Amino acid sequence: MKFKNVKPENLFECQKCGECCNGYGGTYVTETDIMAIAAFIGVPREGFVSAYCRISGKKPVLAQGENGYCIFWKKLCGIHPVKPRMCREWPFIKTVLKAPENWRIMASCCPGMRTDIADETIVACIADELKNESRKMESGQ
Repeated sequence: MKFKNVKPENLFECQKCGECCNGYGGTYVTETDIMAIAAFIGVPREGFVSAYCRISGKKPVLAQGENGYCIFWKKLCGIHPVKPRMCREWPFIKTVLKAPENWRIMASCCPGMRTDIADETIVACIADELKNESRKMESGQ
């Protein structure tokens, strides 16, 4: 399959399994994420971090429940309309640009990720997707 015919949607189709919400170091949240999630769930921003996050490397990450999943995972994402940037980008993340083998490592836990496509094609698609996501964020979409 040639790159010109492969698009990000050809590389990944979410299966809604929640494996990306299970462990793996936590989901960092920005101040923008915190404000959006707090408003969405109807809690004051001031108490959000202490109630729904833990600190990792001086940055807040969404807490995990006893089952190891994100505290907002309830068989589907409970904050999907305002999910953090890190979640919105999955699996099109920058680390794959630096180390394409990360795609296959991530795919071992994610049934929606294809692994039958060449690394250079995956990297090119991810670079394009990240540029598109950046443009969307800049335009407020």
